[in-house]
Amino acid sequence: MNRRLDRLMAKVFRQGRLEVIWSDGSVSHYGGGDFHLAKLFFRDASAERALLRNPELALGEAYMDRSIEFPDDTLLDFLLLADENWKHFNRIPIVATLAAIRFASRRWMQNNSRVRARRNIAHHYDLDERLYRLFLDSDMQYSCAYFERPDASLEEAQWAKKRHLAAKLALRPGQEVLDIGSGWGGLGLFLAEMAEVNVTGVTLSAEQHRVSNQRARGNRLERQVRFELKDYRSLNKTFDRIVSVGMFEHVGAARYGEFFRTVSGLLKPNGVMLLHAIGRFGPPGATSPWIEKYIFPGVYAPALSEVLAAIENVGLFVTDIEILRLHYAETLKAWRQRLRKHWVEAARIYDERFCRMWDFYLASCEAAFRSGSMMVFQIQVTKNFQAVPLTRDYMFAAEAAFVAGHHPRKASLYARRMAATAHSSS
Repeated sequence: MNRRLDRLMAKVFRQGRLEVIWSDGSVSHYGGGDFHLAKLFFRDASAERALLRNPELALGEAYMDRSIEFPDDTLLDFLLLADENWKHFNRIPIVATLAAIRFASRRWMQNNSRVRARRNIAHHYDLDERLYRLFLDSDMQYSCAYFERPDASLEEAQWAKKRHLAAKLALRPGQEVLDIGSGWGGLGLFLAEMAEVNVTGVTLSAEQHRVSNQRARGNRLERQVRFELKDYRSLNKTFDRIVSVGMFEHVGAARYGEFFRTVSGLLKPNGVMLLHAIGRFGPPGATSPWIEKYIFPGVYAPALSEVLAAIENVGLFVTDIEILRLHYAETLKAWRQRLRKHWVEAARIYDERFCRMWDFYLASCEAAFRSGSMMVFQIQVTKNFQAVPLTRDYMFAAEAAFVAGHHPRKASLYARRMAATAHSSS
């Protein structure tokens, strides 16, 4: 048993119950009550020492290297247990000091210039396409789904997400739409087919660019949808609508002003922008050092106060905000279940350590959303606050239209009617 780590755990784990099996075979128990129950097994003493030096970084590294295990499949339970006891954990001097250093240096760490942004995106999104196909839905939506029912499948929830976004954009046939961070193209193709708009998608991922254009050709939408390997800051035309899903997290706090100034320049006078991104429920903070190092370099999920201030400072109007709370927890749960189901195939593409890294990534993110640390926000932004109708009824009408019109042509007719109503109301 590592005595120093034992004393630390006794201070931290007060709610819930934790069983620790030390590398020397001894067993300790912490906490009490009816919260989460987890088990942690140290395979060697080096992992015990590493957790003392930098627990937020070392925990994931030790799991990747198999120097710790979570018996009875309690990794997620342990992470939820850690979140439940976070206020105690945050008071530990070494943890508080490291957190202060990360917060002080975050604007430098997240200063995502064009060169740095492309490098950071390649780190994660240029992984082998086959890996993502193992756990994403058939449309390869790599962002928070929208679960209208507890029993909704991932496929249904991702379709609902696209429909939900489209409804908030108040689309009219023939409009020019920009998708910033267009991923594997699913949203752009959906908007083009279901609402008869023209879509330009931009991404910094060479792999996503290749796949999305391939899909556009396969769906015979290449005249209506164009995906470019380009930084959004390089664009020089204006658009009726702008949508950005899961990209804002890669902007960085140092670049929020630049992002919204660029959006303002890209929007037509009566244009509408919809921003869908991960945020934090609490005040501004810093990114997990493990996530920063292994999964998303340069990433940051902001507090709403940071986003709203940046929007206000460039003279744009916030016309609608929605907070999605547990939707991403359910999305991450589905992704993790699928990845674990296809573990052997994923290990063939990369290796066992990579699979454990992604297992920890998905579990830690799910825990953050389940515990109330993180959420997803959807913010509608306009240059003219009269650009959208007075009430949100147009959104509900549009969603109903998409639900009723599964066939693209039928959906388009509904979209036209919805657009006419929205236009006359504004």
